[in-house]
Amino acid sequence: MTLVKFNNNKNNALLPGFSDVFESIFNDTFFNDRMVTRVPAVNISESPDHFHIELAAPGLKKQDFKISVDNNQLNISVEQQVENNDRKYNKREYSYSSFVRSFTLPELADQSNIEAAYTDGILKIDVAKKEEAKTVSRQIALK
Repeated sequence: MTLVKFNNNKNNALLPGFSDVFESIFNDTFFNDRMVTRVPAVNISESPDHFHIELAAPGLKKQDFKISVDNNQLNISVEQQVENNDRKYNKREYSYSSFVRSFTLPELADQSNIEAAYTDGILKIDVAKKEEAKTVSRQIALK
């Protein structure tokens, strides 16, 4: 969306390169990728006992999320009803009316022990590891 229309005349004597600055910002891959995909960013990490998934989805309520496991696939979906308000947005980037993210769970994941919480715009999902997958550490004595 363009807020201000710039004259694309490269011979602008008063402000040379002014439009080039905006062009380089809005043609940045970060902006293009986020505008095209329209799905929230995700972080996946691992601790000795769990796999952790953090999904950045501000502006939603916990009731908007549907989380399911089907055939070793963790599915996170959102179907949000758009509220009809009198606002006219000039730019709206974090509006997720619907999306689906799917993750294949490793064999070491305990599908019966998954917990989820949504606080401060971050959906956090903890998937426990099976007992045999938990790392065991021990000291090895030198001879």
